[in-house]
Amino acid sequence: MSSIARVEVVAALWRKHRVGELSLGDVATLVDEFEWEWFAAPEPWAVVATGDAVIERAALMTGIHGLRAYDAIQLATAVEARAADPDLTVFACFDAALAKAARVEGFQGLPRR
Repeated sequence: MSSIARVEVVAALWRKHRVGELSLGDVATLVDEFEWEWFAAPEPWAVVATGDAVIERAALMTGIHGLRAYDAIQLATAVEARAADPDLTVFACFDAALAKAARVEGFQGLPRR
């Protein structure tokens, strides 16, 4: 995942609290869990730095796929990571437009339960 996820996920959780979708206790728990996963989990996520190649690809993707900035960065990060490791074929997200763009870019989504 992109290094911007460190801010993006926490901001999204706090936004859900501000609009009344999560209680203060729930958002605090979710932020704590996310930060534990980010900093201390025994098998941490693979985090990709948001360098020039990712930024350039993301800028193009905003026009190609009509994505918001952070969504384009996440998808561009996945494309760059897949270039280094072709076995990376799954892209997980909750946003329908981003999921569609990821499929166009050749990624599979996670199966729905």
